[in-house]
Amino acid sequence: MKVLFVGPSLPDAAILCGGAIRVLPPAAHGDVLAAVRADATAIGIVDGNFEHVAPVWHKEILHALDNGVTVFGAASMGALRAAECDTFGMLGIGRIYEDYATGRRIDDADVALLHGPAELGYPALSLPLVNADATLDRLEALDAIDKHDLSRLRDVAGSLFYKDRTWQAVLKKAESRESEASLLQLLHATTVNQKREDALALVAAMLSFLPEGPAKQGNWTFRSTSLWRSAADQPAAKRNV
Repeated sequence: MKVLFVGPSLPDAAILCGGAIRVLPPAAHGDVLAAVRADATAIGIVDGNFEHVAPVWHKEILHALDNGVTVFGAASMGALRAAECDTFGMLGIGRIYEDYATGRRIDDADVALLHGPAELGYPALSLPLVNADATLDRLEALDAIDKHDLSRLRDVAGSLFYKDRTWQAVLKKAESRESEASLLQLLHATTVNQKREDALALVAAMLSFLPEGPAKQGNWTFRSTSLWRSAADQPAAKRNV
């Protein structure tokens, strides 16, 4: 069984995965452990909860790898955990993962966004910085925007709290040389949804995945610490896998 934890980065994941991958909501603490106990052979982490509940624990990922379960990560929480656990065997995918793995990004909030409920398809209510940067990179490559304005937009986008970041808010604070209306139209027309692109790459990797060897990499031993035993002995995760 293959399991994918995903939400706002790829709202249509269930359709794209068909019956080949079991799609579950964003991962929280205990969910990866539950997937291992349900005999998952591969686990993909794209989105994860982090503000109102405990996030997915690194120890769960190490436990999965130690039990021969391949773990993929991309786009959002998955990219963060992959950058932190790739030396142990977790497989990171996509540009966002590469940015964290190489140190080009260090702030977890770069992937965060405010969004609506699952019942409405996780509509985005703010702009993740990783998507803003990818869009501005494209505009720079196309030489479609004044360099001063481009630099100012980058600075402002990076300075805003993730829940407050929208293109409208960025433009209002940037005070660019061009009109806000024309720039807003250009930004929307050129938007790069990097989180979605990376999530799609992860889905493609999981669909084609066939276990061929140990998931664990490196010479390390999983330690069943008292904290791990305490967490692992808690009641089953909030949803069945």
